[in-house]
Amino acid sequence: MKLLITLFIIVPALEIFLFLLSGQTIGVWPTVALIFATGIIGTWLAKRQGVTVIEEAKNELMRGRLPSEAVLDGICIFIGGVLLLTPGFFTDIVGFILLLPVTRKFIKPFLVRWLKSSFTTKTFFYIKR
Repeated sequence: MKLLITLFIIVPALEIFLFLLSGQTIGVWPTVALIFATGIIGTWLAKRQGVTVIEEAKNELMRGRLPSEAVLDGICIFIGGVLLLTPGFFTDIVGFILLLPVTRKFIKPFLVRWLKSSFTTKTFFYIKR
């Protein structure tokens, strides 16, 4: 519940505040250009990182190992790419943190803990067809 409140109320309010602040500081058109630039750069970076992770997963599978690190990287890249396509400065910062390998390594332990707790508490589910 708290997560939903954060996602749907606090984050958009923060984004609006940052848009207004940026518009007053650097102007409206530079702000719009910055929004488009982060979207384009984010898309390029997500594609590049995604291809790298797919290659790592292929290599791990060819060696007979499960590509667990590559799967975690893929989750981070996907979420980061979606956040970078969402207009806003806060979501762009979080998206870049998830896309860059240097910062992603600090996020992955939290992701692993969350996935493990979801499996052990049975809050994680799937639909079998």
